[in-house]
Amino acid sequence: MTNIISTHQLTRTFGKFIAVNAITFEVREGEIFGFLGANGAGKTTALKILTGLLSPSSGSATVAGFDVKKQPEQIKRRIGYMSQKFSLYEDLTVRENIRLYGGIYGLKMSEIKSKTAILLEKLQITEEADKLVGSLPLGWKQKLAFSVALLHEPKIVFLDEPTSGVDPLTRRQFWELIYEAAANGVTLMVTTHYMDEAEYCDRVSIMVSGKIEALDTPRAMKASFGAEDMDEVFRKLARGV
Repeated sequence: MTNIISTHQLTRTFGKFIAVNAITFEVREGEIFGFLGANGAGKTTALKILTGLLSPSSGSATVAGFDVKKQPEQIKRRIGYMSQKFSLYEDLTVRENIRLYGGIYGLKMSEIKSKTAILLEKLQITEEADKLVGSLPLGWKQKLAFSVALLHEPKIVFLDEPTSGVDPLTRRQFWELIYEAAANGVTLMVTTHYMDEAEYCDRVSIMVSGKIEALDTPRAMKASFGAEDMDEVFRKLARGV
């Protein structure tokens, strides 16, 4: 499989603090890649570099064939991104948010109209289309934000703790959307601090204090660490066992 994301010794410092410490990994086309670690491990900083929002201090990386240092704008046009904080405008309606982001992504109005109808039907929120997003339950907001990130049919979608704060049922439904996107050829890079979600990924990496301490399939990683689940793997890594 072709690598759509490649990094080599990627590093980001803030003064003397090393947020991302010489990480090297690849993500394959159509893969669900779990980018795991505790809060403060460096996941979000690494994601900002890969999405063209932050320059690395040293090392290199390419996303969809473009260099993160030299071609961040080309990267931004070819990816979708959903932040851990809700990324839509709560004082706009559902329909207005879709129209706004469709315009930002450069879609024609005819495309926006057709995609809006499809999206509303798929999420079963047609009756809520003209309600303010701020009035929707959190789970609906998250699923809407993910669907909007896919509106322009990007090759890669970065999801930064997308299920944080939602109930277990909504988390399962959200992962069904992720599986569907992957089946359609989209590459998904997912950060999360829920270790059980690692089981849903094709491969996972685990960051500890800015470094990638493990990278493999969930099954192989559990076997390597003699662990029953990914939470146990994480605890062993965090404790240096």
